[in-house]
Amino acid sequence: MKNILITGGAGFIGSNVALSLIQKGYQVRVLDNLSKQIHGQNPKIDSPLYNLIKEKVEFIEGTVASKDDWISAIKNQDAIIHLAAETGTGQSMYEIQKYCDVNIAGTALLLDILTNSEHRVSKVIVASSRAIYGEGKYRSDKYGFVYPDSRKSEDMQAGHFEVKYLDDEDLELCATDELSRIAPTSVYGITKQVQEQLVLTVCNSIGLKAIAFRYQNVYGPGQSLSNPYTGILSIFSSRILNGQPINIFEDGLESRDFVYIDDVVDATVAGLESNIENEVFNVGTGVATTVKKVVEVLMKCYQKEVETTVSGNFRLGDIRHNYADIEKINKMLNFASRISFEKGIENFTQWVVRQPIMKSGYEKSLEEMKKKGLFK
Repeated sequence: MKNILITGGAGFIGSNVALSLIQKGYQVRVLDNLSKQIHGQNPKIDSPLYNLIKEKVEFIEGTVASKDDWISAIKNQDAIIHLAAETGTGQSMYEIQKYCDVNIAGTALLLDILTNSEHRVSKVIVASSRAIYGEGKYRSDKYGFVYPDSRKSEDMQAGHFEVKYLDDEDLELCATDELSRIAPTSVYGITKQVQEQLVLTVCNSIGLKAIAFRYQNVYGPGQSLSNPYTGILSIFSSRILNGQPINIFEDGLESRDFVYIDDVVDATVAGLESNIENEVFNVGTGVATTVKKVVEVLMKCYQKEVETTVSGNFRLGDIRHNYADIEKINKMLNFASRISFEKGIENFTQWVVRQPIMKSGYEKSLEEMKKKGLFK
């Protein structure tokens, strides 16, 4: 394989994967729509992500929702890394058609072309998400390993944020492995599940190698600081640097697996270069970090404190906890994350303070959710 197409290649993960592949001698083509939500109002001038790859890749400004754009992008490519997607969990709950049109229908267009036309593509990598697991995996003394359903709004309004399983409320959180139940709690999670299954099913049927990477919460220098729908590290950073108070949802003990961008790039490239096919892999650190700890570490790194409130507010569609079991990717792709959360946050905050302080649309995004009854 020599020629690699990256959809969403001007995005956070895509641009970093593109630079890594270029350094390794690949020819990279990028298909990206330069979404203003991610790249700002003047992407070709102001977007740091676009400028990272500008003139280093063959760039096609287009959308995965267009068959013509797909046909142009696929021509003479050996492999596709399909990262393009709408990614906001909360936003997905009220922009449902948009998320399905881009994430599901866009992927279906790709697979339709690969199935019904001549091409030289031999491998497809698709970005899946930890969101497909929903509330994830727990251990119950009564029932063994269990997979709780979505939390109920009335429980959370009463301040009960932890998950339940039948009559057992004393559950032990476990790392979520790739054989865990798939039970997304958001439209975004549903679209990623469908994307993954479409790619693996169709590619297997037409003789193409395919891998799905279930990325955890990816962060690091270069991530969008202006997108109010994704990335609590960016949202909290903006508020700290602007001297604005932080509203910590639920009780602040909800947790995520934060994985540094360099590790995500390494995993993605390892998958591309392997002979493995028709497999799914978690990409994370295997460590759960609470939102409270995120705020504390950020304020320590910025050497600036702002008022914080643990409000009990919550968003429907959010999960309580999730962290990855990374044993499979370690064994099959020899991958393990190299960057600790503390070191990654240090790198991230050192980069942030060199950027212009962005005006946040965070409050507006919450108002949108509140009007739809999705933010309590």
